[in-house]
Amino acid sequence: MPLSVATWNINSVRLRQDLIGQLAAARNPDVICLQETKCPNPEFPSKSFEKLGYRHIAINGQKGYHGVAVLSKRPMEMVIAREFCGMGDTRHIAVDVEADGDRPVRIHNFYVPAGGDDPDPAKNPKFAHKLEFLEEMITWFGGEAETVSPDDRTIIVGDLNIAPLEDDVWSHKQLLKVVSHTPVETEGLERVRRSLDWVDVVRRDIPPPEKLYTWWSYRAKDWNKADKGRRLDHVWLSPGFAGACSHVEVLREARGWEKPSDHVPVIVRLEA
Repeated sequence: MPLSVATWNINSVRLRQDLIGQLAAARNPDVICLQETKCPNPEFPSKSFEKLGYRHIAINGQKGYHGVAVLSKRPMEMVIAREFCGMGDTRHIAVDVEADGDRPVRIHNFYVPAGGDDPDPAKNPKFAHKLEFLEEMITWFGGEAETVSPDDRTIIVGDLNIAPLEDDVWSHKQLLKVVSHTPVETEGLERVRRSLDWVDVVRRDIPPPEKLYTWWSYRAKDWNKADKGRRLDHVWLSPGFAGACSHVEVLREARGWEKPSDHVPVIVRLEA
């Protein structure tokens, strides 16, 4: 039975919970992974999502900032919510989702720090935090604790806050010194990917030189006409599982929904 997974930085789950309903109506994913929920666990609007059929919910939130959650129509178990960099923020959750066969699909849902405005870690603690977060991801997936075999049915999704390829931004030259596309970030994210040879299935199926974005700033008067976007949201599969991905989609239309997030959902279909 296919398993469809969506990842979306919702930019406040309580403010935009109706948009989850629009996503469910438009694409009906089995699993929705949310980032930047900005909501402490006791105040998470679970009942709204249970009415949509997402009766299995795992959350790792905090008041006003950060936060991740997984909504699932299939049974699942929360595995871990790891605190990275000892900062006390809520940027990760991992769950095992029921799938065909004996083994579940493990989903790691991340919200990597944005990094502020100045790409100098000596001057900007937020950027230093972002680089440290990437290093900890490399160490963790490299075997410190979360050892992943290439044959495991494992996914990394989320707002990784880095647009790694030249065609993942509207202007490679103009953004080389802008946080999210600087060489130190793109090289760091590539080292995370190489920690297990994770497969970026979105770019496998929608390869460069096609421009592809998942985020457009609120500052643009007409985001669609200006189209100055960046691909900050990602889906990676462990190498032995990548062949299970039969379809990918970036739901660009969601950026034009009423009171939208500045990110849009990325959806994959897995023959799992």
